[in-house]
Amino acid sequence: MVPDTSLTLTDRARRVFAGLLNWWADFFLRLGLHPNMMTLTGVAGNFVAAYFLSQGNWRLGGAGVVFMGAFDALDGAMARRRGESSAWGAFVDSVSDRYSELAIMFGLLWYFSQQGDSWGVALAYLAAAGSVLVSYVRARAASLGWDIKIGLLSRFERYLVLAPTLVLGWPKVGLTIIAVGAHFTALQRIAYMRRKARAAARPNE
Repeated sequence: MVPDTSLTLTDRARRVFAGLLNWWADFFLRLGLHPNMMTLTGVAGNFVAAYFLSQGNWRLGGAGVVFMGAFDALDGAMARRRGESSAWGAFVDSVSDRYSELAIMFGLLWYFSQQGDSWGVALAYLAAAGSVLVSYVRARAASLGWDIKIGLLSRFERYLVLAPTLVLGWPKVGLTIIAVGAHFTALQRIAYMRRKARAAARPNE
């Protein structure tokens, strides 16, 4: 696989907070918790947060999304500390992220549908679709041998947008940013893949 060597915000954050993440990872490992347990707890917690969001309880739902973000960061750190980072672990982590994100978006879509707010429903759908496309484009490129991580709004950036806007009770603001930014990111990755594929196909001069 040909890697994309550019550093994403996720990569930078992981480096900056490595010490803190490792401390908490070691703490939970000493308690006997497994990385997969943290992953599943994060997914379950996000489903609970999605329920509160579907009821229009922005404070509790948003707080749940913020809190579950810690589990999302810790499962990978715990796996690395155990020396068990693997393709399967990365696969489970990626799939669980999609479940969590789509659950949250569905909670928001349900709330707006119950309010008869068609614009809110459209924003939730567009944000969900864009988020899935960002991941799909990377996964499809990976199946062809290219690891593409570039873009404006990867998973971590979307979390940084959505979590605070939910807590503040501004769901449409967060959804609008994600709806626009995620589709833009998918297009960025498509254009990047096109350039790389053309360069690889060009005969050496």
